[in-house]
Amino acid sequence: MIEALFNQPNYLTAKKALDAVVLREGAIANNIANLETPGYKRVDLAPSFETELERATASRDPQQISALQPTLAVDTTAVPGSRDGNTVHLENELMQMNQNAMTHALETQLVSGMLSRMQMAITGKD
Repeated sequence: MIEALFNQPNYLTAKKALDAVVLREGAIANNIANLETPGYKRVDLAPSFETELERATASRDPQQISALQPTLAVDTTAVPGSRDGNTVHLENELMQMNQNAMTHALETQLVSGMLSRMQMAITGKD
């Protein structure tokens, strides 16, 4: 019974999105740490993940959603800002960090809200 609660498509989607946010936070931190590393190529969440998550969510198939794993990839749209070939731009990373923090807060609220509703359904209390 409890397993069915955690296999709802909306819960799984929010959880996968939160997994992606956490992975992206690590990528941003790594990009900033390599800001002055010659030849370093900026990494980010693989663009295909968002498309795959949207497709899996539309299917409402819990197995398809659960099977998704966010991955990182080199950002092919990033261009070097200097002659050393490094494609990390501090301003962009800070902007991405802020956006990612807001997404993290939203996804955390969604998951927490779902868990609170489950708790209320089980216990009958807030």
